[in-house]
Amino acid sequence: MLAPDQMRMSLFYRNKLGPNIHLYTDICISRLYELGARQVLVTGTGPLGCVPAELAMHSRNGECSVELQRAASLFNPQLVQMISSLNSDLGSNVFIAANAYQMHMDFVSNPAAYGFVTSKIACCGQGPYNGIGLCTPLSNLCPNRDLYAFWDPFHPSEKANRIIVQQILTGTEEYMHPMNLSTMLALDNSRT
Repeated sequence: MLAPDQMRMSLFYRNKLGPNIHLYTDICISRLYELGARQVLVTGTGPLGCVPAELAMHSRNGECSVELQRAASLFNPQLVQMISSLNSDLGSNVFIAANAYQMHMDFVSNPAAYGFVTSKIACCGQGPYNGIGLCTPLSNLCPNRDLYAFWDPFHPSEKANRIIVQQILTGTEEYMHPMNLSTMLALDNSRT
């Protein structure tokens, strides 16, 4: 039997070609508008194949999973297209797409440029890359969490999250489409 999250995800993966963005639009995004949402930030997926958990389970040499990276690279551009189309149909920029993949890949591919010593090893975890299990009192813990891009096997560290939030607030169209959150908030303030 599938768990609730697995059932929900199975709706979006009807074939082996990748996620079905149209089902995602119909089931999730359009419903938000029907329920009255008028300013919605929709994040794409991050680099699923590069998280320490994935490296620990499937990587022999610390390289990202090509298959999972491909899935993210297929989904995220479709998300931006879907957001653009939906906003056009609505006649307003209700939805904003955040390119979480690129936000993460900036520090995953060049951790030193952001002050990290690694983007492969989690600050807290067990096993290879500290990518196995949860962060518990028995886990390996790094001496300085600000030097690690990932806090645990899946989640960015606090410092990495600050970088992501900064891109959401002020990022260019490479990161935010059709505008960043600061621009959306400024437009909202000008309407009131």
